[in-house]
Amino acid sequence: QVQLQESGPGLVKPSQTLSLTCTGTGGSITTDAYYWTWFRQPPGKDLECVGAISWRGNTYISPSLKSRASISRDASKNQFTLQLSSVIPEDTAVYYCARQTRLCSTTKREGDYWGQGTQVTVSS
Repeated sequence: QVQLQESGPGLVKPSQTLSLTCTGTGGSITTDAYYWTWFRQPPGKDLECVGAISWRGNTYISPSLKSRASISRDASKNQFTLQLSSVIPEDTAVYYCARQTRLCSTTKREGDYWGQGTQVTVSS
């Protein structure tokens, strides 16, 4: 059974950098052929793909966030991390990590796994 758990701060000040880590259990981010992905969902808005890192280590960032977001991984800890710089209040959202067969699919597919999400609020 694959489990994903998000961790990081619940409150971040504007202009600071948000760092969220997803820890995987029951699967390997380097050997299991999936996209390891970060999503977010602001209040009342649609689910948005932030970016992903593939099992091969290739990264993808949503064009709208490419200037501010990066994704990296730590294979020894089976973790991958989202860093979002220069945060603004509009970055407030529930952030999810996921293991996906299709890159940045906002539809949950068979074989996909999602974390429970973590609330991040950007506020001074």
